[in-house]
Amino acid sequence: MSALAAEPGQGWDDVVRIWHEMDGPEGCKVEIIEGIITVAPSPANQHNSIAEEIQRGLYRVIPDDLGVYQTQAVAIPARAGMYIPDLLIAPKAALRESDGHSIPAAEAELVVEITSKSNANHDRIAKAAGYAAAGVPLYLLVDRWAPGGPTVTLYGQPASDVYRVLRAVPFGEKIHLPAPFDLTLDTGEFPAG
Repeated sequence: MSALAAEPGQGWDDVVRIWHEMDGPEGCKVEIIEGIITVAPSPANQHNSIAEEIQRGLYRVIPDDLGVYQTQAVAIPARAGMYIPDLLIAPKAALRESDGHSIPAAEAELVVEITSKSNANHDRIAKAAGYAAAGVPLYLLVDRWAPGGPTVTLYGQPASDVYRVLRAVPFGEKIHLPAPFDLTLDTGEFPAG
């Protein structure tokens, strides 16, 4: 992963403009994390396999007014963040009514991040705080590189920039997503490491 720090004195609008004008390498994810523009390579095959399993399950249960998005940026100006979650579940109207390249993170019903070796700490710390600060009700972290072994953690009840852990399971166990999803994911289907 590479990064480009904003110049001293640059405001949020300047950083977003630079992010928008960047011509990142094909297939790479370009995000703003704590005011720093980061570039990460395309995800590994196992990463995409996990995203597909979760997405397939979500499509079976989400209401018609919600969509599942893989490349949608969400803005969190208060945390100097422009994240592109691996999966975003948000009202379809939020995207249809916006002509930009991002929506406010507060529009999300659920965000899913699947760690890669190079970005695991961003997903565990900075993005968790950012999503909580934005009021995203549910954050699902699929951490293939967790120190204690591959783990799936469901966070909820955001307050300020902190979530409460609703449930954490090692790969191989099931985890339930509450309403409006009411979906049980079998993490035994997730490839580890």
